[in-house]
Amino acid sequence: MSRPYKTIEPSVIDDKMLEEMVKKQGPLGRAGQIAQQEGIDFKDVDHLQLDFQNILKIDNMWQFTSLTKLQLDNNVIEKIEGLNTLSNLIWLDLSFNNIEMIEGLDELVKLEDLSLYNNRISKFENMDSLVNLQIFSIGKNHISDLESVVYLRRFKRLRTLNLAGNPVSESERYSLYIPAFLPNLMYLDFRLIDKLTKELALQMHHSAIAYLVHQEGLEFKSLERMRLEEEELALHQDAYVEYLNGPGLFDSMYAEDLEAAKLLLLPGVSEFVEQYKIEFTEVCQKLFKYGLEGYDARNKEVEGFLECLREGNEDNQQSGVKILKEFEDKNKEVLNEMQHISDNVLMESKSRHMRAKINKLWSKLMSLEMQLVDQLEEASREFERNISEIVSTYIENVQALIAQCRDLENRNHENMLEIAMSSYDKMGKTEGDEEMPEELRALFIDKDTVINTVNASHDLHLLKIDNQEDKMVTKSNAWVRDILEKLHADEIARNRKRVLEINIYISHWRDELDFLELQDG
Repeated sequence: MSRPYKTIEPSVIDDKMLEEMVKKQGPLGRAGQIAQQEGIDFKDVDHLQLDFQNILKIDNMWQFTSLTKLQLDNNVIEKIEGLNTLSNLIWLDLSFNNIEMIEGLDELVKLEDLSLYNNRISKFENMDSLVNLQIFSIGKNHISDLESVVYLRRFKRLRTLNLAGNPVSESERYSLYIPAFLPNLMYLDFRLIDKLTKELALQMHHSAIAYLVHQEGLEFKSLERMRLEEEELALHQDAYVEYLNGPGLFDSMYAEDLEAAKLLLLPGVSEFVEQYKIEFTEVCQKLFKYGLEGYDARNKEVEGFLECLREGNEDNQQSGVKILKEFEDKNKEVLNEMQHISDNVLMESKSRHMRAKINKLWSKLMSLEMQLVDQLEEASREFERNISEIVSTYIENVQALIAQCRDLENRNHENMLEIAMSSYDKMGKTEGDEEMPEELRALFIDKDTVINTVNASHDLHLLKIDNQEDKMVTKSNAWVRDILEKLHADEIARNRKRVLEINIYISHWRDELDFLELQDG
């Protein structure tokens, strides 16, 4: 049964509770004493038990980013929440709580074992992201719809399922329905599903399963098509050329132009506008192709630079490891010998000599790091020159192609204005007045109205073209700025980390030497 809390004051997951539980479950012996003295960083904890704590709400778990196993069973939790930062979680126990709905699991993509046993859940839902789920215990809940179990077919790795104690398990069809519709399942309600049962189940539900498999195939193809379209669109957005591989920009110009539809009714306009569309779309497709080529060129330059960084780091690290190995091989035994020296004068001499070696080691490691800093700085300057030139050339060519779009629009405007004024003059002479549609006639009140209408349409089209140019230029410049800032920040962080590692390593040796000197004193 789910646990009541009306007579018990529910607990809150706060820092105090977490610190107590982490210490309680931490290492034993001397390691445990050290951990309690120095404290345990929550981000380093991989297992955590919070069972039987009368917890009402899951909260304050954001620091446990390395957690792989979490026990929250036997509490009074009503809602699954606060787990979105636990992306490394593999095992989660929420059994014996008061949960009514499956939710809040979207980020737990690595989860393999989930227990929701003995809660108040009536529906399978919101579990799509649990692609690695292998063991699912949801016994003693309120699942009553046998057909709803089909939802679990999406979990291709699911091997163990517990539904015992749900209304659904009382159905006469239950024992054969589950193995039939979940063919990869090995254990149901903690019992092995034997080969004979599986064969009988498949025979009994053959037609329904065949239809279901067919529908799943259609759905898969539809989802795959959508996925590919989304990936393609994402690529085009990254290259700043979305919807340029067709008449998308042209159509957008006319979609918001309310007067253009009326002007298209003028004699001869639709023909030259159609030709304008063809020519404009051809330029857009050139822009689209060039945009993708520019995207590839930028990425290729970045990848080449990152590879250069990796090689420089690896070579430097290997040199550092060699220096450390030589130092340790020569001096570990020296420290061991110093532990047995009783002569103060000899001890002082050895200690002074050893301290000089440690200082020399620090100088070597820091010099090696400075060499790498200089090397990476030179590579960064070259990369900045190259990527700036690539983007500058890209922008120049984009602007040249956009200028072609502008020229086409200007020519279209001239043709439109010429036809509109010719039609206006004919109306003044009462020529062709009877053939003009009523919605068009309203535009021909006077000469200024005609000119203003055509100019307004032209201005709207130019604005769309200008916006496309601004987007491509602005995003390209922003990309260069962002990538250079990120690379600079990454290098600063790398250097600080390396210097810290060197100082910690040197401090270890100095501490060892200090300890020996204190013992001798």
